[in-house]
Amino acid sequence: MSYYGSKFYDNDSNFENYMERRQGQENANDTLEKPVVWELLGDVSGMKILDLGCGDASFGIELFNKGCTEYIGIEGSHNMVQVAAKTLEGYNGMVIQTMIEDWEYPHESFHLVLSRLAIHYIQDIRSVFRRIHQTLKPNGKFIFSVEHPIITSTLQPSGTRTNWIVDNYFVDGYREQQWLGGTVHKYHRTIEDYFIALQEAGFIIEQLRESRPIRKNFISEETYERRLRIPLFLFLSGTRKK
Repeated sequence: MSYYGSKFYDNDSNFENYMERRQGQENANDTLEKPVVWELLGDVSGMKILDLGCGDASFGIELFNKGCTEYIGIEGSHNMVQVAAKTLEGYNGMVIQTMIEDWEYPHESFHLVLSRLAIHYIQDIRSVFRRIHQTLKPNGKFIFSVEHPIITSTLQPSGTRTNWIVDNYFVDGYREQQWLGGTVHKYHRTIEDYFIALQEAGFIIEQLRESRPIRKNFISEETYERRLRIPLFLFLSGTRKK
């Protein structure tokens, strides 16, 4: 059975496999993706933050520990929402179960909107980016990460990749991937597509980053060398001006 986006994690087997994978040593999220996100975030003291596709909301706790004052997570997966609600107990945070595309974004409400590895599940990013722009306070930031377009252009079965074939790069749209024992649907678009969608929504684009590995984040030299071969993630940061 195949799944779109967050619904993939409502299959109990997929969910368990994912949670186990996230605990693995030197997983790509912690060694490559999270360090860049923190660099882009900077000081989050006093911020009200919206996290789109928040998963288990564990990153919300890290944000609180860095001075965030209010946190709202949006998550479509029932399994993830159950874990996230427990994670946020005792904090000024909450998780709302809905799809990113369906939530009613309140006007000028957040200092920061964050989305980590969720937007590649969304078909119509232009509409979502416009809603994100209007939910930010003036000078608010939108920071997101996605699987790098050279990855999504030609998805391959799970396991360690031995080649980095890039094909159909300029053919945007639906892709299907075998991952963690299940089938997940994603949407491929180019770096240019993401960039233009942000501009059209009204953002001033501040940074574009890729997941260049840093040696100190890795225990294994072999893993570090392998991560030098190709970027796994793309990051963009934009600001809503007054």
